[in-house]
Amino acid sequence: MIAALQSFAAAACILGGTFVMLIATIGVNRFHYVLNRMHAAALGDTLGLGLVLLGLIVHNGLTFVSLKMLLVLVFFWNASPVCSHLISSLEVQTNPELEKECEIIHE
Repeated sequence: MIAALQSFAAAACILGGTFVMLIATIGVNRFHYVLNRMHAAALGDTLGLGLVLLGLIVHNGLTFVSLKMLLVLVFFWNASPVCSHLISSLEVQTNPELEKECEIIHE
């Protein structure tokens, strides 16, 4: 009974993460502006990968491999938003026509 519940929870997390990544991919291809595309890609990375890794951790149980996957998850959750912020900041600084596309607040 517990094994079936564990498998169901793992499958739900993996399918949910795959769905989020699929929606993020569609968003990246559909949006017109660079910053909107980056937002969709960052959400897909953070939430989608987090759900897939969480599902793999639940499926695997409490092992050393699960600890490694948890460390990968923590690394991605820390690195992905920082990288997205740096790239979007660079886009704001280098694209002079960006103010035609969206509102930019200079600090």
